[in-house]
Amino acid sequence: MAGTAEFLLGCLRRAGIRDVVSVEAVAGGLAAVAGVAALGDGTAVFVKAFEEPADGDVFGAEAEGLTALRELGGVATPEVIRVGRDLLVLSVLRPRPRGEGFWEQLAHALARLHLGTAHPRFGWWRDNWLGRRRQVNSWSEDGFSFFAEHRLLRWVGEPRVEAALDSGDRAALERLCDLLPELLPGRPACLTHGDFWTQNLMATADGRPALIDPAVSYMWAEVDLAHVWTTSPPAEAGGFFGLYAELTGLDAGWVERMPIIQLRQHLAVLAQFDDDWGAAGSIRSTLAPFRRVG
Repeated sequence: MAGTAEFLLGCLRRAGIRDVVSVEAVAGGLAAVAGVAALGDGTAVFVKAFEEPADGDVFGAEAEGLTALRELGGVATPEVIRVGRDLLVLSVLRPRPRGEGFWEQLAHALARLHLGTAHPRFGWWRDNWLGRRRQVNSWSEDGFSFFAEHRLLRWVGEPRVEAALDSGDRAALERLCDLLPELLPGRPACLTHGDFWTQNLMATADGRPALIDPAVSYMWAEVDLAHVWTTSPPAEAGGFFGLYAELTGLDAGWVERMPIIQLRQHLAVLAQFDDDWGAAGSIRSTLAPFRRVG
C-alpha cells in the first residue's frame, strides 16, 4: 500500500498541509483511498482522497452530513479539519470496542437521533452520495413515493443492475413500489445516517459510539435499522435492537419489514461493485412474492 500512502501525502501537500511526517494507508474504503497521517506536532489526522476525479462535491456533502448528525442529532462524529473536492481530512477515531455496553450506548444515540429530528418532508436540501453514486434527495411530502422513486427505482438503469436483474425482477420491483403503502406503515421523516452499517461505526477517545461516512437525508428511521440488521452485526449487538425498539416505541412487526427496506442498499451495492456480496440474491428473494406467475 506504499503507492496509496505516497498518493495521500501528495494530496495533503497540495492542500497546504505540509507538516506531514508520515502517512500510513488503511484498508476498508470502498469508494476512496484512505490513511492516517502523522503531523509534525505529534497529532494524527485521517485522510480520504479519490484517485480519479469525483463526479460532484462528494466530500463536501459527506462533511455536511457529519456536521448535521453532530449538531442536529447529537451524535458523535469526527471533526472536519479540511474538505475539498478530492480530499477530506478528519480527526482520528478509535476502532469500535467489543462488548455489549457499546451497543447499548449506540441504541440510545440512534434513538435520540431519530426521535429528536422529526421533519415534515422527506429528502435533503441537496443531493449527496452513497459510495460513488449520487443519492437524489429532492423534497417530497410522501415517504412512499420518495422511497420508491429515489431509493429503489433510481437504481434500475444502472448497468450492473440491468445485467443482474431480468425483466421479471424489474416488474416485481415496480409492483412492490406500487404496494408500499400496504406493505409498510406510514412513518414520519427524521434525520437518518443513510449508510448505517457496522463498518461505519467507530468510537471516540473515551469509547462512545461515533459515526462516519454518512449519506444523510430525512427519511424513515428504519432505513438505518435495516442496514445494521442485515450486515452481520456481532454477537454482542444482540440487545441493541430490542433496546432501540423499546426506546422508540417500535412495533413488533419491524423485523418482517427489514428485507423490503434494505432493498435500497442491496440495489446500491449491486450497482457499484463487481462483487455484490450476495446483494443480487437477496434482491431476488425479496422480490419473489411480487413476481407474476405465467
